[in-house]
Amino acid sequence: MKKKIDPSAHRVRPGETVDLAQRPTHVKSVYDSKKAYRRMLAKRVDELSDLQRLHYASNQHSLLLIFQAMDAAGKDGAIRHVMSGVNPQGCQVFSFQQPSAEEREHDFLWRTNKRLPERGRIGIFNRSYYEEVLVVRVHPELLRAQGLTAEGIAGRSIWEDRFQSITEMEAHLHRSGTRVLKFFLHLSKAEQRERFLARIDEPDKNWKFSLADVAERQRWDDYQRAYEACLSATSTEDSPWYVIPADDKKNARLLISQVIVDSLQALKLRYPKVSVARRRELRELREQL
Repeated sequence: MKKKIDPSAHRVRPGETVDLAQRPTHVKSVYDSKKAYRRMLAKRVDELSDLQRLHYASNQHSLLLIFQAMDAAGKDGAIRHVMSGVNPQGCQVFSFQQPSAEEREHDFLWRTNKRLPERGRIGIFNRSYYEEVLVVRVHPELLRAQGLTAEGIAGRSIWEDRFQSITEMEAHLHRSGTRVLKFFLHLSKAEQRERFLARIDEPDKNWKFSLADVAERQRWDDYQRAYEACLSATSTEDSPWYVIPADDKKNARLLISQVIVDSLQALKLRYPKVSVARRRELRELREQL
């Protein structure tokens, strides 16, 4: 088994200016073989399962995991594999696509704030409020649908305003007991092409591909700049971004799972203490059985 890569190497430090061209999309694997990968992932899944039960029982914190990426980067697979051992009662996954008419009538954080995890639970956002400074930045015409006038958009830095709103909201969540971990799956343009071709060539993957995917690929450079601005402005000490090399899906899953396990362990969670009165009550109940 190869030496484990420290996930902290992929963390965006507060105030760091992110240049995605200088960030790897592929790194030396932390596993030697498929068998080693399965063994390592199973170990992480077991650890996460145990920590999730403890997290649920302690009922002190909530955990929000955010996944963002270009198309075909492997968000769905990462969520499915990494969270495969977690009790569904303690975990919720939400995927945010285009906002509804009702959602457009509210501020841009409204629809995601409704889905924040309760204490003791893990919430997963497959895409998130960050779409409002990524897709909307690449397609500014979407701002019109949000009731923002051309004058209002031109008269102020809307992206800086939104970055500030996001970081302030995440700081509030942290103070309230919610831990936020954010993962950008960093895929190369060449690897995306290979995955798109596979979706065309393999019949059971045809459903995953559309003309919209090709159109968005044409805006690759625009998206890279939008992600760089977003990652630079919104990675904080308490709510960090991790730029995960995603050309190797297996390696990406191992890195993500390690970040989550490390973060839950850092909370030093404990099962609730049983009071003297409760112990007495349990003894009495035991005698009745």
